[in-house]
Amino acid sequence: MNKERITKVLDQARDMDALLLSDPYAIYYLIGKKIAPGERFLGLLLQKDKAPVLFLNILFPFDEMEGLKIVSYSDTDELTAVLQPHFDPSWILGVDKTLAARFLLPIIKNKLVKDCVLGSRAVDKVRAVKDESEKELMRKASKINDEAMAIFKTLIRDGISEKEVAAQLPAIYKRLGADDNSFDAIIAFGKNAADPHHMPDDTIVKQGDAVLFDVGCLYKGYCSDMTRTFFYKKEPDEAQKKIYSLVKNANEEAEKMIKAGVKLCDIDKKARDIITEGGYGPYFTHRLGHFIGIEVHEYGDVSSSFNDLTQAGNTFSIEPGIYYPEILGCRIEDLVLVTEDGVEVLNSYPHDIEIIGL
Repeated sequence: MNKERITKVLDQARDMDALLLSDPYAIYYLIGKKIAPGERFLGLLLQKDKAPVLFLNILFPFDEMEGLKIVSYSDTDELTAVLQPHFDPSWILGVDKTLAARFLLPIIKNKLVKDCVLGSRAVDKVRAVKDESEKELMRKASKINDEAMAIFKTLIRDGISEKEVAAQLPAIYKRLGADDNSFDAIIAFGKNAADPHHMPDDTIVKQGDAVLFDVGCLYKGYCSDMTRTFFYKKEPDEAQKKIYSLVKNANEEAEKMIKAGVKLCDIDKKARDIITEGGYGPYFTHRLGHFIGIEVHEYGDVSSSFNDLTQAGNTFSIEPGIYYPEILGCRIEDLVLVTEDGVEVLNSYPHDIEIIGL
């Protein structure tokens, strides 16, 4: 159990009498134990100056943990009866965004607390600032991703499909020391690269295709995420080169302006202005980046609507793209770590145009 993290979360929840977390990732972050409850209730109750209480179905074995009180229940127990002895009807209870209505509504109906408020930000804000151990894990996960990308590009050969490439990735990651993919890889050939969330299908690569890899691995509970766009057996034409150059410039200029205290929306604007001034603004169809850690997408993003300031310890993606089916679909993505006076780009795989398969 990480008492320091719990204290920080409770500091963020000062306007609540207690905080009930149901998100397995948040619970893992605070107590260091991964639990996959399926459809069953899982809850971690936090109060200042009291031991955390973990509500856990007896189907999930759990060794005693110092400083943590475990309340076990069975499938035949009525949930509110399990919770009531540990709740107070005068409370303002913070609940997180993943608490299912089938659990929340009985708490409200049976008046176990005075009121419920959304408390997710209390843990989200703490998770957004990585500590030193987390930074090292993020660095290692990204280093493996760089090494993997150098191998992945060699898989592209005549006659191979997107699905066949994707099927080989997990074994390569494991050989390099990762635990698995951190998400289902996006492998896109030709016009498919103009679909930002294309899922690998039976498309066969052909000469002249763009080949987009959006891939990530999981290392000791932490995620990496990176995108590179290659060209198969043929130099890109001038229109493709222009798009690629705009995306590359947007990525690099956005990364240069990152340091603690910068508005996240301003980082997005920097990249978006470059692409817009280049004539392709309508074809950059998504936010510039997302926060990342024990989940690929965590609270916080780099978008025009997110006005929070960066903090040292934030980790997020910078991934501008242009998606023009008739010319090119292209994205270049790195992960970055914000420092007090600048930025550490966690990926080192080059951004330059690269022709593969020769």
